[in-house]
Amino acid sequence: MEFKGHQKSSFIDYPDKISTVFFTGGCNFRCSYCHNSDLVYNKGEKITEDFIFDYLEKRKKVLDAVCISGGEPTLHDGLYDFIEKVKTKGYLVKLDTNGTSPYTLNKLVADELVDYVAMDIKAPIDKYNTVANADFAIERVIESIDILKNSYIDYEFRTTICRELLTKEDILKIAEYLKGSRRYYLQNFRDGDTVLGGENKFTPYSKKMLIEIEKQIKNYFGVFKIRN
Repeated sequence: MEFKGHQKSSFIDYPDKISTVFFTGGCNFRCSYCHNSDLVYNKGEKITEDFIFDYLEKRKKVLDAVCISGGEPTLHDGLYDFIEKVKTKGYLVKLDTNGTSPYTLNKLVADELVDYVAMDIKAPIDKYNTVANADFAIERVIESIDILKNSYIDYEFRTTICRELLTKEDILKIAEYLKGSRRYYLQNFRDGDTVLGGENKFTPYSKKMLIEIEKQIKNYFGVFKIRN
């Protein structure tokens, strides 16, 4: 298993837990607003499993969980075995995914190897390929959504929003499709020099518009929040 980034500790990636985050390189999407462009193109120095498990051993009295993010972790053949090793160390495991590998997701859930999953929802079904800048079978994403909604584990769906790619109507359409889910978060776009499509190309939603959207959909979910 190959990693290209590491955040030593986080108080926000795993709800109510202290976690460390490891980032895989490579992604099958090319979302223009993505702020992890280096990871998308698999750049950076390789972080070995030896380093990771040495770090986890040293920090086991401090950390509760390991978050695996990217890039897209499910593209890596060694993901299952890696998570299995992490679980033997007594850690909770959170997986961030775009949902394009339902077989892998279902196996991890069924074998009780993940405790929390965060799945990115890019757009309404009819705009998915356009926003993700990818040509793939949308049925995979639909299947992954169903796997999580019908699972025993904790999960969240989340959508990054910017005015150039998603309209208010798009956001309401996504929320209607996900209605009844445990958690749904809107993540307002943040600009920066690592944005895949370039800096100063996309703009976040105004606070006023976010409040309007929140009023319309907040009761659709067990938990709904807007992350700025």
